[in-house]
Amino acid sequence: VTAGEEDEEVPDSIDAREIFDLIRSINDPEHPLTLEELNVVEQVRVQVSDPESTVAVAFTPTIPHCSMATLIGLSVKVKLLRSLPQRFKSLALTLPFPLPPSHPVNKQLVDKEWVAPALENTPVLEAVNQCLSSRSLAWLLTPSLHTKGPETRGMSKRKDKQGVLEGLG
Repeated sequence: VTAGEEDEEVPDSIDAREIFDLIRSINDPEHPLTLEELNVVEQVRVQVSDPESTVAVAFTPTIPHCSMATLIGLSVKVKLLRSLPQRFKSLALTLPFPLPPSHPVNKQLVDKEWVAPALENTPVLEAVNQCLSSRSLAWLLTPSLHTKGPETRGMSKRKDKQGVLEGLG
């Protein structure tokens, strides 16, 4: 350990691997799997500019018109906001093609005036916190997923969360 490494005034550099390690264990809102296990997030889709203090995470929902894309994006954004030093002011979250930057989900996720009120909405914040909790705890918090058959698993939950999220947009 050098004197420079111990100096509190010198900011630690952050790279794509560190960002990926922060977001890989986020829970999918509908499945008892992490975003990494579902290939929703991958290290190759994380871009970091440490000198500019920016992070960009591109994620791929499990299906093209995933109703949980906004909740997943908010969960990633909140995890980064809670974990990164305050110098990281610009946190951009985008969906890779086929959704263009003008897609409503992308517009919402980069719009501070949409994100802030969304995170003040108690049901949305609870859903985000559930995605960020440990997998075993998150799965225990959604017992309805255990009792439904595979054909309906998560359907009522999807409708409830989707309705809340759509009402904010």
